[in-house]
Amino acid sequence: MAGHSKWANIKHRKAGQDAKKGVAFQKLVKNIISAAKDGGSDPNTNFRLKVAIDRAKAGNVPIDNIERGIKRATGDLDGPMEEIVYEGYGPNGVAVMVQAMTDNRNRTASEMRLLFTKCGGSIGELGCVAWSFDRKGVLLVTGDGIDEDELMIIAIEAGAEDMSSEDGDFEIICDPALLSNVGQAVKEAGYNIESMEIEMIPQNTIAVTSKLEAEKMISLIERFEENEDVQAVYANFDIPDEILAEIE
Repeated sequence: MAGHSKWANIKHRKAGQDAKKGVAFQKLVKNIISAAKDGGSDPNTNFRLKVAIDRAKAGNVPIDNIERGIKRATGDLDGPMEEIVYEGYGPNGVAVMVQAMTDNRNRTASEMRLLFTKCGGSIGELGCVAWSFDRKGVLLVTGDGIDEDELMIIAIEAGAEDMSSEDGDFEIICDPALLSNVGQAVKEAGYNIESMEIEMIPQNTIAVTSKLEAEKMISLIERFEENEDVQAVYANFDIPDEILAEIE
């Protein structure tokens, strides 16, 4: 399991915690804010925002919350939301990048530092691990009976760089500037886009072959993901399937 998989295979481990609506709603709304800040507040011209809104609606986020999120991104409501990246190291020297959105930089910085140290990691200076990641647009396409060859052709023609599959789901990688183009092409072809984000993908991975170290690494990532200010966590590790099976 590679560190850039966004934990698709272990989400069920924390399903109960994610069910806490306060945290779930916060993250969905902050995805809207991020998308609107990045590409504009009109979902008709910002396809990433449209997908973020659709995901929020599917998660039962009230329309008022969605509209407030868009207004907050444009500065028309409340105080500014700041996007901050925290970098550091986990067990075994694994590189970790945490993307957060906050209205209180001091509070979030303190919480991130504490989370790093609680699980045997350490926070570092800005840029200390960013060099080992590539910034990419990532689409997750889900559904039954997907024609892999057809989907790949559509994605590549729209500008995608790569596509991979796992358990019937398909991850499409592209240049961040082409994310909307690829997303629209895939959507217009009738495919379901589960998520559409700009992510940090590790250039290489570190094998974590000890069960204890793997448990520490997973605990570190889960603690970050449970923090309402955290939008995404990326790490350059790989846990062998047999170790993951022991943990589960």
